[in-house]
Amino acid sequence: MASTLSCRAKAIRALSSPTTIRRRLPLVGAFCVLSLGISNLFPALSFSAFKTGSAQSLAPLLRSRFGSQAAAVHSVKMEGSSTTVPSIVVYVTVPNKEAGKKLAESLVREKLAACVNRVPGIESVYQWNGEVQTDSEELLIIKTRQSLFEALTEHVKANHPYDVPEVIALPINAGSLQYLEWVKNSTRD
Repeated sequence: MASTLSCRAKAIRALSSPTTIRRRLPLVGAFCVLSLGISNLFPALSFSAFKTGSAQSLAPLLRSRFGSQAAAVHSVKMEGSSTTVPSIVVYVTVPNKEAGKKLAESLVREKLAACVNRVPGIESVYQWNGEVQTDSEELLIIKTRQSLFEALTEHVKANHPYDVPEVIALPINAGSLQYLEWVKNSTRD
């Protein structure tokens, strides 16, 4: 009996040792991805409510997964809302803080952007003239109306130190109603 208890104690210590825990973490991570990340594999199932405009049908699922706070998030479908307009997030990189500040302020002053976040300290690796380059840059994250993309692009090209500035846009499919109304009201028609 003593030897059985000794073996069980060793087994328990082995199961709870840091080495065993480290070995099990990838399994736990894989389980989490499979169980919680299934929406990434089948986005049509998870976000069909947003596409049809019935976001309320997701509330019970969100509450069961993430608690009552998740269902309290107010999101809005972009098309068809009379108080918002289709909006985008635009990424622009600049070579330094001064160029970023100058460009960000001019975009907001001209009402081409409601808000520009300046993210310092990024490092970009890219190919230019057949060689791999690495540069420290600042990233501008610009929130604006989709209809202003062409005017914003022209403004960036005219006020940017690069020959070929990065100007890429991502759609905002849903978001806080109050924030999207503010984006609309803070930019020109």
